[in-house]
Amino acid sequence: MLSGIWLILFFLVMIVVMILAISKLKLHPFLAIMGVAIILAFVAEGAGGNYLNLTQVVTNNNTGLQEVSATARGTIIGSIGVGFSAIFSSIGIVIIFGALIGGVLEATGGAFKIADMIIRLLGKASPTLAILLMGWVVSIPVFCDSGFVIANPVRKSIVKRTRTSGVATAIALGAGLYTSHVLVPLTPGPLAASEMLGLGDQLITVMWVSLIISVPSLIAAYFFAKWRGKKDKSAEDLEIQNDATVKSYEELVKEFGGLPNGFLSIAPILMPVVFMAVGSIVTYNIYDPTNITAFQQTFVFLGAPVVALGIGVLFAVLLLFVSKKMDKFNFTTNETLKMLGPILFITAAGATLGRVINDSDIIPFIRDNAEAITWMGIAFPFVVSAILKTAQGSSTVAMMVTAGIMGGGLMQTMGFDTPISIALVVMAIGAGSMMASHANDSYFWVVSKLSDQTPQQGYKNWTSMTVVQGIACMIGIFIFYGIYQLVS
Repeated sequence: MLSGIWLILFFLVMIVVMILAISKLKLHPFLAIMGVAIILAFVAEGAGGNYLNLTQVVTNNNTGLQEVSATARGTIIGSIGVGFSAIFSSIGIVIIFGALIGGVLEATGGAFKIADMIIRLLGKASPTLAILLMGWVVSIPVFCDSGFVIANPVRKSIVKRTRTSGVATAIALGAGLYTSHVLVPLTPGPLAASEMLGLGDQLITVMWVSLIISVPSLIAAYFFAKWRGKKDKSAEDLEIQNDATVKSYEELVKEFGGLPNGFLSIAPILMPVVFMAVGSIVTYNIYDPTNITAFQQTFVFLGAPVVALGIGVLFAVLLLFVSKKMDKFNFTTNETLKMLGPILFITAAGATLGRVINDSDIIPFIRDNAEAITWMGIAFPFVVSAILKTAQGSSTVAMMVTAGIMGGGLMQTMGFDTPISIALVVMAIGAGSMMASHANDSYFWVVSKLSDQTPQQGYKNWTSMTVVQGIACMIGIFIFYGIYQLVS
């Protein structure tokens, strides 16, 4: 059985193997992560010592062999089974509800309506800023890839109307979507990372922290987009035709048969946040849990993430009904579940790896030698996530694996033991998972191709943008964490 520094080194080798399997061999992330988890469990808990002990028992006592064998197998299989099932018993339903809300907003034109409202509010003053904020809001319930597809026609229409730079608006839209995709729950990455690090019941804390950390990312994105828009022109910029502007926009609206009501469009996102916020406020005011009133109990129940997201789904169904598109409900649900399957399994695999790490000698060794990494502080999860993201392309995979590594005893060892400090770790993981979106990331191609940019332009404009965003987020996190430590 490996232990101590040798187990750490073996783990690092297995992480490299996992990255190569995903990025070079194109092995599905679920199989790569689970394979690493199983091998690590075998090496850490059963490869040497356990089987040597079993051989000894065979020689002396056949009855004892069966008992010890069951225990040894239970140690290995237990870590894998507990880690895998934990996601489905906790955050799985929340992820499904959040994605279903996004699917309904996409099917009804609700996401388009939200984008349209933001553009009407800010578009005339600053189209690039309006499109940036549009992306940030749209991607709270919708994956950034889908969000870009949904919002890109609106962006193109705005470019034609205002003659704003196509490059600037494209990377601004991508950056806005990307920010909420990796930082703000309801998207699966931040949701699952929050659960894996122990904040599944305090998502409202993660939400308000993510709103603050989003600010430096959005500010950096805005100025970078404006700068690149002046430096570069895409094929879209060279082919703008004013006479197609209004017709193009009207055709987009007709595809949905008209846009839904504004409040009904935003309610599936807004109401879960409201109920979680009220539930959190009520919870903070419960000084004696044994003397809780019926009123408090009601809002504690309604503020639970799974219930709050369920309420959001009900508002989404209402949006379908009012939009006279209830016939799309089953199709939307089926498509959402198909899309979520890989995400849920990758998330569960990441949790499995985290559980194996937590149950091995890795955490005790790190705890006993904490000075070797604790000097990195909040930068540690950022660096790990950035390496994983750059190497294999998927922000979600980077977040899940990093959250799995950080989960368990490592958080306490490094001093992240309060809700706000843990939320900042989630933000650091998200910031790292931004860096750097390039050719091995599907979103790189979505942004580049749909905005008529060449791969070379994509690297100069989009990849550079994601590095700027990740660094800006970390600067914001350092400042927030420093202030928090001073006042706490």
